[in-house]
Amino acid sequence: METAALAPVTRVLAVNGRIAAAHSVDVRALVGGSLADVSVAEGDNVQAGVDIARIDAGTQQAVLRQAVAGLDAALVAAAQAKDSFARAEALGANVARTALDTAARALQSAEQEVARATAVVDQAQVQLEYSTIRAPMTGTVLDLNVDPGQSIDSSTVLMTIADLGQLVVETDVDEAYATQIRVGLPAVLQLAGETIPRDGRVSYVSQRVDAATGGLAVELLFDAPVSAPVGLTVTINIIVDSRDAALTAPRAAIQTGDGGDAVFVVSDGKAQRRPVSVIEWPAARLVVTEGLTPGDVLILDASGITEGQAVRVEAP
Repeated sequence: METAALAPVTRVLAVNGRIAAAHSVDVRALVGGSLADVSVAEGDNVQAGVDIARIDAGTQQAVLRQAVAGLDAALVAAAQAKDSFARAEALGANVARTALDTAARALQSAEQEVARATAVVDQAQVQLEYSTIRAPMTGTVLDLNVDPGQSIDSSTVLMTIADLGQLVVETDVDEAYATQIRVGLPAVLQLAGETIPRDGRVSYVSQRVDAATGGLAVELLFDAPVSAPVGLTVTINIIVDSRDAALTAPRAAIQTGDGGDAVFVVSDGKAQRRPVSVIEWPAARLVVTEGLTPGDVLILDASGITEGQAVRVEAP
C-alpha cells in the first residue's frame, strides 16, 4: 500500500530514430545515355553548380550539328525569298498582283522555317547542355550509385547530396499518441555509442498517419550543433507533459472494467472501490486526474480485491 501524495510528474514518450540531413537531394540526369565520367566520390564535399558527372554526348553533338545545318539552309532560303520579294515589289505596276502575293507568301514561309530551325537548334543545345550534370546544391555526397560506362536514364538516381551542416532526427510515433505530439515539445536525445544525452525539440509533425504502418512521421532538432553520420540510431525521449504536482498510481493498482477505471483505497479498515480518471500512457505509473485525493491509502495490487473486503494497513 501507499499513501497518495502530490509530486512532480513528467510524461515521456520513448522511441528510436535515426540521424538524417535536414536538406538532401537525389541527383538524376535529365537525359539518358552512357555515363562517360563521374568526377566525385562518396564523402566528397561539392559546391552548387560544379560538374559532378558527364554523359557521352557524341550522339547529341551530331544532332546539334544537323540542326545547325538545317538552320543555315533555312537562312539561305529566307535570304533568297527576301530578294525575290524585293524584286517583285520594285517592279510596281509592272508585276501581276498574284506574282507579288506569291513572293510575299514564299518570304513568310521562309521566315517561319528559320524560326522553326532556330528552335530546333536551341533545343539541341539544351539537350547537349544536359549531358553535363552539375551539383544542385552545396553539400556532401552521401550515396554514389553509378559507375562510368553505365547506361542511365532520367529515373536513375546517380547520387545523393546532403547538407550535413544541419542534422535532424527522424522517427515514427505510433498513431495512439499522434494527438499528443506537437511542434516545440522538448526532448532528450542520446546518440548510439554516447553516454551523455543531448537536448532537442520536436521541429516537424506530419499531418498524415501512414495507413500501412500506423506511424506518424516526426522530426527533431538538436538544440546545439552536432556532428554524426547519417543513419546513426538515436534514442529519443519526448517530454509530452510536465507537471509540478500530480497524483499517480501504479498500473497494477488500476482496475479497468465496463464501468471504467477504478482503484481500491483503504477506508475504516476495508477496501473501498473508487472510480478514477487516468491519463493512459506507456508507463508503470499513470497520472490520476480525478477520484483520488492526497492522503488516500491506495492498495497497490488490486487483483483479487473486492468491495468491502477487510484489509490491514501495515506500518512500513
